[in-house]
Amino acid sequence: MNQPFLDLQHIIQSRRTVKPPKMNGGLIPDGQIKEMLALADWAPTHGHTEPWRFVVYAREKVKDFCLAHAELYRAHTAPEKFMEVNYEKLLHMGDQASHVIVAYMQRGDLPKIPALEEIAATSCAIQNLLLGATALGIASYWGSGGMAYKPAMKEMLQLREEDTVLGVLYLGYSDHPETAGKRLTPLPEKVRWM
Repeated sequence: MNQPFLDLQHIIQSRRTVKPPKMNGGLIPDGQIKEMLALADWAPTHGHTEPWRFVVYAREKVKDFCLAHAELYRAHTAPEKFMEVNYEKLLHMGDQASHVIVAYMQRGDLPKIPALEEIAATSCAIQNLLLGATALGIASYWGSGGMAYKPAMKEMLQLREEDTVLGVLYLGYSDHPETAGKRLTPLPEKVRWM
């Protein structure tokens, strides 16, 4: 196999989810975040709609986002379902992260393109960003908890009804060694050759 393939294979196979509390608080240069966003921008897109959008929170703005996220949870959770532990988790989720990026799909103006394809394109953009992070030695976590998928998050971000939040990305550095990867289902069980 050629070296570019082997390099890409290594990056894809070594990408890992690192939960934000395992990050060390080191700051990523904004230039590297911009490089990762530039990789995200090369995702496949039907009809050139390029539906991926990113809201970037850096440094002190990370704490602002986490506070706003926790307060959304408090304000939009019925008292009998509210859990202080969940509030605290959202409040402190980014304490060790350098940047937080909310990734969302901005629905295009071509109704012939199904929303599912726009979500898939945005997911590809997120994966490009995460692979770029891995190549740069940056830890990443794609979170979907808390209020990420709730209408209140859309409102906070001033999104339209037809837009869809796909997750909150936490980026930072980690001192923890990379864990070994695993797949639970063998590849031949996932593929049918005809």
